Amino acid sequence: MPNFSTVSKPSQAVDHRRIQVRRSGVHGKGVFALQDLAEGEALIEYIGEIINWAEAERRHPHDPLQPNHTFYFHIDAQRVIDARYGGNSSRWINHSCAPNCEADAVGGRVFIRALRPILRGEELNYDYGLVVDARQTAKLKADYVCWCGARQCRGTMLAPKGRRG
Repeated sequence: MPNFSTVSKPSQAVDHRRIQVRRSGVHGKGVFALQDLAEGEALIEYIGEIINWAEAERRHPHDPLQPNHTFYFHIDAQRVIDARYGGNSSRWINHSCAPNCEADAVGGRVFIRALRPILRGEELNYDYGLVVDARQTAKLKADYVCWCGARQCRGTMLAPKGRRG
């Protein structure tokens, strides 16, 4: 069995001085633009320790007081990035049902890209679209409640039924 316990390397093409982590009105910490950012621009790579799903389940939860909060990012059926170890500021990008960014997986790496022009001072966000192997009950949706405040907020960070893998 291959050893997936490695740390992904950050892209040299991503300039981290364009964004900053600070307190968010959405939830905890957030990532904010320090300058105007162009649509389609790669803003940061989501990095951390690359582990298999069995190890991710063993580590869960990162915080017993918030069992549904992790720094995991699904790569494929075998691998997940755990940004708790070796992660960068990308792990603080919050969810939104009306995102200004998207996560773009390319060759086992994940880049956060601007979906539209982002103005200086705006908080970066993307749709987590979480897929959980369980029926989407009201309790499950409440366990993954969304606080984005968007007009079209669906009230949960779970993926809409049509987008479930």
